[in-house]
Amino acid sequence: MDTAAGVGTRLPIRSDMDLVWVRQHVRQAAAELGFSLVDQTKLVTAASELARNTLVHGGGGEMEASHVAAGGNRGLRLTFSDTGPGIDDLDRALSDGYTSGGGLGMGLGGARRLVHEFTVETAPGSGTSVRVTSWVSRPPRPREDV
Repeated sequence: MDTAAGVGTRLPIRSDMDLVWVRQHVRQAAAELGFSLVDQTKLVTAASELARNTLVHGGGGEMEASHVAAGGNRGLRLTFSDTGPGIDDLDRALSDGYTSGGGLGMGLGGARRLVHEFTVETAPGSGTSVRVTSWVSRPPRPREDV
């Protein structure tokens, strides 16, 4: 997988206002890449949940956003990282219906369902990094009349 030209954008996540900046940046980047409005909304919703988790559970951190390309398709990769306490039970945190309370109520599992690729690296006491990638839907191929 190749990363598109240019350096990724890094945004701090240290306050509620930073959550607003993250959502705005993700929406703008997705729109520039040609994501449909529905796909923009899915990605912004996942980003909002992950940014909130970074702030509330990780004590703050950052989001890195980068354009990616593979197989002729374009996408947006977001990495949320913190140096907080980590996730004690990742399987439980990813399970349907699990929430620590106070968020959007979708948790990590919900965020995972809204994107195409989702990975988590975490260990108790060493922080968490969540990387998600969403791809722009390819337009349908023109029909060939015979």
